[in-house]
Amino acid sequence: MQKTAASPLFDPNCWILLRRRCPHNARSIVQKNRALKKLTLILIAALAFSVPAHAESWTGRASYYGLKGRTASGKKVGDFTAAHRTLPFGSKARVTNLKNNRSVVVIINDRGPFTGGRVIDVSSAAADALRFRSAGIAKVRVEALR
Repeated sequence: MQKTAASPLFDPNCWILLRRRCPHNARSIVQKNRALKKLTLILIAALAFSVPAHAESWTGRASYYGLKGRTASGKKVGDFTAAHRTLPFGSKARVTNLKNNRSVVVIINDRGPFTGGRVIDVSSAAADALRFRSAGIAKVRVEALR
């Protein structure tokens, strides 16, 4: 393609500098990066303040997992462990099955569940204790313990 004054690829002020970077293009790139950084910080702040790390309780559906191996925290799945989206690793939570009022205390060592409408994934041993393993899911209340 031949560079002419009418061509959009031709800038008479900096066509020689195209190999390095045109100062006009560099300025617009920096401005776009600044705007992107501001937007990212605003989104992070909005998420941090809208999702409480230690809410008192959640009510919703729970499922269980029979995962073998390591979890997101790097630990193995234990007897009474669970996955929660926001509670810190190592914290404890009381999970109560609302159908039969059975409850267990689990240790959070994984992230999830990533299925809509579910508030927690418990280990298969905790699901047995709550008596919903055969059903697969149950309506539960999750209370963060301090």
